Amino acid sequence: MSNKSKIFLSTPHLGNLETSYIEEAIKSNWIAPVGDNLDGFENDLKKYLGGNHEITTLNSGTAAIHLALRLLGVSAGDEVICQSFTFIATANPILYLRATPVFVDSELETWNMCPKLLEVAIKNRINNNKKPKAIIVVDLYGMPYHVDEINAVAKKYDIPVLEDSAEALGSHVNNKYCGTLSEMGVFSFNGNKMITTSAGGALVTSSEALKNKSLFLATQAKENKSYYEHVEMGYNYRMSNVLAGIGRGQMAVLNERIQSRRANFEFYKETLQFKGVSFLDEPKDFFSNRWLTCISVNSFEIREKIRLNLLKENIESKPLWKPLHTQPIFKENLSFLNGNSEALFETGLCLPSGSNLSKTDLNRVCDVVLKSLG
Repeated sequence: MSNKSKIFLSTPHLGNLETSYIEEAIKSNWIAPVGDNLDGFENDLKKYLGGNHEITTLNSGTAAIHLALRLLGVSAGDEVICQSFTFIATANPILYLRATPVFVDSELETWNMCPKLLEVAIKNRINNNKKPKAIIVVDLYGMPYHVDEINAVAKKYDIPVLEDSAEALGSHVNNKYCGTLSEMGVFSFNGNKMITTSAGGALVTSSEALKNKSLFLATQAKENKSYYEHVEMGYNYRMSNVLAGIGRGQMAVLNERIQSRRANFEFYKETLQFKGVSFLDEPKDFFSNRWLTCISVNSFEIREKIRLNLLKENIESKPLWKPLHTQPIFKENLSFLNGNSEALFETGLCLPSGSNLSKTDLNRVCDVVLKSLG
């Protein structure tokens, strides 16, 4: 292992305002899941996204998916179509509700859910008297999904779409932001995301009524009584006012962070694209925040050679997400496949992409990749 300083895949990158919001929360004694920072952070997100969207800040993106599925009426015995090429947090909330994920593979233009396979899956389940209750699509690595095609299929069969935009804050299609491209959307503010609240997430809904219901469920479903009364099951999912203060400071630098990550992508592409390395380009009218720069090469062996050589030089990289239909926990689940996500997992690698990387860091990464391809 090299004694050089470690280059991480994606680290938090704080600005100058987070401390002031945190200190204010402490001085005012609002360190619970109530306070001005929560309202402020939600308003900042609402303003950024535009339109008539409502925001509920929560303690994780996973919690946001769980609440969204509850709001969409998913319950035990239902089936939910889910993109296979994603992190397991996209699908786990389906299991929380004792529903069943049905996985759909990706197309190669965005690496997200294939619209044609989606329709095949829906027809199959309807023919088996199991019409899906919802569809979860992902904006993978910050790249928006094929909005028009997926939403058209969903509308044709009257199935709501939940957009997992955990990795895609700031990405957009035709100037409409990810997280607002379907019936509901979610964001993650985990430490490795575009902006962070240390841990946290947000649910995007289309009405104040839905926001109020999500807030009700996120705070233990307490009825409006002078005493504690509970008619239905709730959760302890609300974000802390302290962490929301970090989010307010992070919103001030979001556009700068997007510019930095997109600059990383362009640097990697300019340096590596003619050396047997492929990159995911943006379709027309698509804008990706380039949360992580991902490459694909010609074989698993080359991918592993690059990854292991980076590791020797104290540089973190990660294979692309292992498709959920190949995960042992989902080995019995129905899947509609075309081979794309498995091929991408075999040959794809995420390179260091943090917004605080230096040119020296980027050159170190590229030098190792080029020597590995040598």
